[in-house]
Amino acid sequence: MTREYSQKAALVTGGAQGIGRGIALYLAERGWRVAIADLKPGRDPGIFALRCDVAREPSVRACVRRVVARFGRLDALINNAGIPQADTGPLEKLSLREWNRRIGVNLTGVFLMSKHAAPHLRRARGALVNIASTRALQSEPESEAYAAAKGGVVSLTHALAMTLGPRARANCVSPGWIDVIGKPIARREVMQHPVGRIGRPLDVASLVEFLVSERSLFITGQNFVIDGGMTKKMIWI
Repeated sequence: MTREYSQKAALVTGGAQGIGRGIALYLAERGWRVAIADLKPGRDPGIFALRCDVAREPSVRACVRRVVARFGRLDALINNAGIPQADTGPLEKLSLREWNRRIGVNLTGVFLMSKHAAPHLRRARGALVNIASTRALQSEPESEAYAAAKGGVVSLTHALAMTLGPRARANCVSPGWIDVIGKPIARREVMQHPVGRIGRPLDVASLVEFLVSERSLFITGQNFVIDGGMTKKMIWI
């Protein structure tokens, strides 16, 4: 553990599992004081866990206030909470309720957390990182709500960078296929990736840590695709 960031505080939404948990643990290992916000927060040692519904403004407001009350500051916000891409059925049968639910969590939740964290990030000259997806850049059938939300996150990020600058920074990370379950994966699927493997939460966490650190002070408004090169590979039918 390093002590470079021993006084700095980070909040990770959706931090109870998967990529979010990986980010939270990685930051904590490097000396950050870390809080996670989740509908079902976990109990990892040394991490402050809060229940929060990112799609509800009163819940978001209370969450940010509790984190600042606990740590006295907020230096980094990682907006990771979201409903994973799921088969919502044919476009003609996608209900407005399901559309709004995904937009509400995956996009509006990023807006609300950023809104209430902004004064504290400015005060700390901190940084926020939004977790989008390669689905902001390419799609498969029946993924309209997810793709729209993640595309919105990418655009929202550069808008936030302009609004928060020069006192705080905002960047975006768009992961591709990240294995958060650890189940066996067919070789042909692995070899779709030019690097020869599937992504891991650590891959995303290490990039996020760089983007909230003082090593990236000249970087803002950017979207970093982390997908093992998959979106650059030409597919011949």
